[in-house]
Amino acid sequence: MKMSKLFVQTLREFPSDAEVVSHKMLGRAGFIKKLAPGIYTYQPLMWRVLKKVENIVREEMDRAGAQELLMPFVQPKELWEESGRWEVYGRELMRLKDRHDREMCLGPTHEEIITSVARDGLKSYKQLPVNLYQIQSKFRDEIRPRYGLLRGREFIMKDAYSFDIDEAGLDKEYQNMAQAYKRIFERCGLETKMVQSDSGAIGGSVSHEFMVITDTDAGENDVFYCQNCDYSANSNHAVSKLPEAVVDGKDYFKETKVIDTPNTHSIEELSKFLNIPSTLILKTLVYIVDKKPVLALIRADKTVEETKLMNAAGGIDIRIATSGEIAEFMAEHGFDAVPGFIGPKGMSDLKIIADETVKDMKNFVVGINETDKHLVGANLEDLGVELNFTDIRLVERGEHCPDCGKPLFVTKGIEVGNIFKLGTKYSKPMNAVYTDVNGKTHPYVMGCYGIGISRTAAAAVEAHHDEHGIKWPLAIAPYHAVIVPVNIQDELQMKVANALYETLKNSGVEVVLDDRDERAGVKFKDADLIGFPFRITVGKTISEGLVECKIRETDEVVKLTPEEVKQNIIDAVLSLEE
Repeated sequence: MKMSKLFVQTLREFPSDAEVVSHKMLGRAGFIKKLAPGIYTYQPLMWRVLKKVENIVREEMDRAGAQELLMPFVQPKELWEESGRWEVYGRELMRLKDRHDREMCLGPTHEEIITSVARDGLKSYKQLPVNLYQIQSKFRDEIRPRYGLLRGREFIMKDAYSFDIDEAGLDKEYQNMAQAYKRIFERCGLETKMVQSDSGAIGGSVSHEFMVITDTDAGENDVFYCQNCDYSANSNHAVSKLPEAVVDGKDYFKETKVIDTPNTHSIEELSKFLNIPSTLILKTLVYIVDKKPVLALIRADKTVEETKLMNAAGGIDIRIATSGEIAEFMAEHGFDAVPGFIGPKGMSDLKIIADETVKDMKNFVVGINETDKHLVGANLEDLGVELNFTDIRLVERGEHCPDCGKPLFVTKGIEVGNIFKLGTKYSKPMNAVYTDVNGKTHPYVMGCYGIGISRTAAAAVEAHHDEHGIKWPLAIAPYHAVIVPVNIQDELQMKVANALYETLKNSGVEVVLDDRDERAGVKFKDADLIGFPFRITVGKTISEGLVECKIRETDEVVKLTPEEVKQNIIDAVLSLEE
């Protein structure tokens, strides 16, 4: 490809709405163009990158025994009703009606569709196991799309679904997919960590995410890990050994009684007013889960992890209650307390979820639903409600690993893939069954395996860049090399540049010849910004029989003969096929 013909427009500045490195670099280098919030056109350079990621994914999925198909992007309401997700999925599901007034949605995921395909085509145990996958665009109506391709509304994804006769078969395929994912991301030039995670709206009993560990602002997930053992988990799934309450050995309350605590609306204010550690305060928070109020109880020195709470409540949507909502349901229960004085007293008709930190609390302080008053010296039996304890706590750095007891560390990660054990979550309600050797029917035992194609490309930019631009891994770079003649008016430079261009192109190297009549500095800046893995500069040193070769990943520059540089690049490209 000649640079003069390449459809690309680099910008002088980063896009004004770009927050993270990948969004800034891909926008400025002309890889993507914003159409609407969270919706982008993939320009030719970006499309080449995405097709390379797709091809790596396709090769490894095929190698792992999966079979590719393509399912509809627009999905009928009826299938989502069969699974029970139509009403509960949330506003991220883009709903619409066709000209016949039939309700449809744009597919954010394809569990319902693939289950319907399987139940019509997989009738006998003899046909199992099967793993079917597709690569296509998805649409999720994110409330706040941001970070460019990392959290868009429209995105490209590979999703695969396995069908087995039992849990043992699912376990085997789960490990098969995990190994395939490791190969995929290694080939894409990404170092990933496989971490325990929450299953989210997809559901299932076990799930793991593949995270690209990064120190950039794009890491949207905290990953807790142990340096002493293999434990690692996303923050919404991480656990630690229960931290003990520190109460400095004092006996703060001699009796159980209600006292005045004026203007103590926060834990800090209450702790200071009573001159007690926050570990002696039982914090009550009001959340709205699937439009219904839920009370969360936790020791006040700890923080609620909302995804854990949502799962414990059996919901798929969660947010903190507004002051107006709190006032409304307090009035319904005959109380007038404002936030800061809420407690579980008289709330037995609500769903109350207590964190495990509450289980061993003694002689603590708790709100009693009266403004400016608290109960001190309280114990669990004084609450007047029955509690079920579960982990809804956000793990903190330095807490102890649940497996080996050593301190946990935390880092930022970008999710690029996930795998789920769905079990019979979809096959059972949708009556997707097979017949066993004895003629009895059973629901398929399913697994789900996703990779964000566009997220993977963006994550590669987060992991491989500098202040000058992108450093694409060779395997997914839009082109392998760019040839830059310093002076296109110089006959010898152009002769050597054209000869290198033709030879490399004919040898399977994807190469660009920058034939523009521009200053060398402009060409070099564009080459660095776009991120060609190799830049061959044909300049004055050609009179000595040498050209310069810059390796973008390391910024190393070496002088070689045209024959040497040609062979080095050909060898590097051929190694990708090994």
